[in-house]
Amino acid sequence: MHDKNAEIRKVCDNTLDIIAEGFSQFHGLVTHYKIGALCMNVMEHELKRYDLWQDELQKKTRTYILHFRLWVWALRKEHEKAFKKYQGLLVKQEQLLRVALYLLLNLAEDTRTELKMRNKNIVHMLVKTLDRENEELLVLVVSFLKKLSIFLENKNDMAEVDTVERLSRLVPCEHEDLLNITLRLLLNLSFDTGLRIKMVQVGLLPKLTSLLVCDENHKQMAMCILYHISVDDRFKSMFAYTDCIPQLMKMLFEHGEERIDAELISFCINLAANKKNAQLICEGNGLKMLMKRALKLKDPLLMKMIRNISQHDGPPKHLFIDYVGDLAAQITPDENEEYVIECLGTLANLTIADLDWELVLKEYNLVPYFKDRLKPGSAEDDLILEVVIMIGTVSMDDSCAAMLAKSGIIPAIIELLNGKTDIIPAIIELLNAQQEDDEFVCQIVYVFYQMVFHQATREVIIKETQAPAYLIDLMHDKNAEIRKVCDNTLDIIAEYDEEWGRKTQREKFRWHNSQWLEMVESRQMEEGEPFMYGEDGEMDRPDLFYSTDGITPASGAVSPDFFSDPYAQNGDGQHGYDSETNFNTPKHY
Repeated sequence: MHDKNAEIRKVCDNTLDIIAEGFSQFHGLVTHYKIGALCMNVMEHELKRYDLWQDELQKKTRTYILHFRLWVWALRKEHEKAFKKYQGLLVKQEQLLRVALYLLLNLAEDTRTELKMRNKNIVHMLVKTLDRENEELLVLVVSFLKKLSIFLENKNDMAEVDTVERLSRLVPCEHEDLLNITLRLLLNLSFDTGLRIKMVQVGLLPKLTSLLVCDENHKQMAMCILYHISVDDRFKSMFAYTDCIPQLMKMLFEHGEERIDAELISFCINLAANKKNAQLICEGNGLKMLMKRALKLKDPLLMKMIRNISQHDGPPKHLFIDYVGDLAAQITPDENEEYVIECLGTLANLTIADLDWELVLKEYNLVPYFKDRLKPGSAEDDLILEVVIMIGTVSMDDSCAAMLAKSGIIPAIIELLNGKTDIIPAIIELLNAQQEDDEFVCQIVYVFYQMVFHQATREVIIKETQAPAYLIDLMHDKNAEIRKVCDNTLDIIAEYDEEWGRKTQREKFRWHNSQWLEMVESRQMEEGEPFMYGEDGEMDRPDLFYSTDGITPASGAVSPDFFSDPYAQNGDGQHGYDSETNFNTPKHY
């Protein structure tokens, strides 16, 4: 393979390629004679030679530029001659590298052989070769990296070097095969959070967006990479400054009545979670077209995208007022549960002051539906959770809260916590059944928080249910949001009911001082046990008593005014104890 005669070398190379590619039974023979290890050594040597050539050429180029104004013709000719020699050597070297890499790529079909290559630093060699301009060689190098990237260890090796930075110059490129295999490699790497960050940093986002108008093959790969980038909330807003969203909307509406590709709709769902993107989606007739399509096809994924848009305050949310009736009409027992969940979630996001929720609930007969779904086991947990959130939203309206109280929803919620059925009892029942699910508990407690603002529902919650007792139990939950909502709800209840106010205060006192109370209760001294401060006790020592100057006189003569005047207990007008002193005594509210 390294004979002086060029023809012999060429025939040897071609023969080895045929053996490695077409006859896998020869791989063992090639491995036995360590031809793969030899190729690795050749690659390493050639890459070092390449670095030396680069250094020599740069030195001559700097010298030529330095003397260019003097028109040193001899130096100019020398530079041109050196550059031509460099190009000739480069062509030969790249041909050798291509043959060696082709052989190694085929030998890497055996994972054990591939592991040996990794141990010899194959990833670093391949990444270093990405600087070349030979497109055929680059196709081979990127293909090899793509094959290696499916293993975590190789992917980590690629993350340590400038793999993404070197690949970014290849996107886009005119060579179709090279662009396609580069996008596939980037897709494999995009599963890593750190490498996704690098893709954004090197400016791949607008480049990939421009590929969405290319042929179908490149479009699909580019969209998958962009989808992975859109998973990170930090980068969602950056899509608003590209042509991505108009392109996606165009692609959505081109599908007609066909089912939308999973990659496309998933990408749109992620982007809609950002407020700026949501505004761009709603521009013109964007929201109208989305709603029309979602309601016609009853597509749960498209409705999820609409739901994400509805969560943002501002102009986009008010556009939904025209579609409240259409969404409420979808909430029936006959509809697909996934689709109903998204419709309920969209309605629950519409916290708009001017919206008449009482009229909506009556016209579409939603209260019986809510009561039925609040029974534990009556539906999937996701649907029950959305019903609870929806009740929390409509409870902001005073007339709606009163209607829910009359309907028996409050017991249904409580029995949702307990395991019974009726809506406020059903909510409590749900709370019992879902005590381990923080999201469920938080939303149920939020329903109580909304309902205690209104007199009708407040009376039911305080006097006819055990909701305050549940709230007291949850007051010290490990979840900070649950504790916060519980505290706020109990504070409102305490304002209107003295008994529950006292119970809440006692529980707060008990919890805050539980350690001190436990210590006091456990310190029961048995008969004959030695005194803690010695046999005679320390209380007989008058020199330890406080006085206005620090301790009282031995006679203990202190004026009664001293105890009645809080500012007379210290000569400097302060209280009789140091603010920095930490007494182990209970605290009161």
